[in-house]
Amino acid sequence: QVQLVESGGGLVQAGGSLRLSCAASRTLFSPNSMAWYRQAPGKQRELVAQLTSGGSTNYADSVKGRLAISRANIQNTIYLQMNSLKPEETAVYYCNVVRSTLGEYNYWGQGTQVTVSS
Repeated sequence: QVQLVESGGGLVQAGGSLRLSCAASRTLFSPNSMAWYRQAPGKQRELVAQLTSGGSTNYADSVKGRLAISRANIQNTIYLQMNSLKPEETAVYYCNVVRSTLGEYNYWGQGTQVTVSS
């Protein structure tokens, strides 16, 4: 079983920045999608940013231009750089890695808390 471990969360003032990391416990075979989700209290989990195997990125409209997803291939790590953070982005952030074809898998991290104070 693969473990995804997120780090980098914490408390930041509005307008500040954080960089989240998600490290896999072992090399994952050709994921189709690597993504970050978030879930605020009382709300559904939502997709924040996605990086596909083809190199395409997808972002929630609310974060475009401020958040950026990237990957470090050697370290099996994905990142989420978050700039100009807003109080409404306070949530638990989760990383997710999926392979939807032969040898499929779907792994989630345990989440890291991000709190943005006003």
